[in-house]
Amino acid sequence: MIAAVAVLAVLAPTMVSAKQYVVGDDKGWTKDFDYTTWTAGKQFFVGDSLVFNYAQGGHNVFKVNGTDFMQCSKPLVGAPLTTGSDEIPLKTTGRKWYICGVAGHCASGQKLVITVSDGSAAPAPTPTSPSTGAVSRSIINAGFAAAMVVVGFFGVVMF
Repeated sequence: MIAAVAVLAVLAPTMVSAKQYVVGDDKGWTKDFDYTTWTAGKQFFVGDSLVFNYAQGGHNVFKVNGTDFMQCSKPLVGAPLTTGSDEIPLKTTGRKWYICGVAGHCASGQKLVITVSDGSAAPAPTPTSPSTGAVSRSIINAGFAAAMVVVGFFGVVMF
């Protein structure tokens, strides 16, 4: 039984891992792209992260509130992210809004809104497959279930 618990202790942390979403996939963070369609079917959870890839100097990323998002307004406080490969960890639940602050880019569609969940409830199945590079949580859950079966089997066999 101790061996089974040790196996579970080693495997469990690796079975639940966060996803890293590259915003826009291979198109990256750019104007004239439909980010609403890009988010369709995706589920964002606390612990996941967004990566904004773009040509440095040509774009930037501002985290904004809902009003600034709707009006394509840069916030009065805060500096933009400008590295060309900006990773933003999703640390809290709720709506998150991002825009490009370069003149005219937000109005040309370079803005993103997502909803972040805590992940405690099982997500509803989606008809679309997960985005490229993102590991499906259902696969992770299936792996965890398989590990529990193995642990249970060893517990019965050992005693």
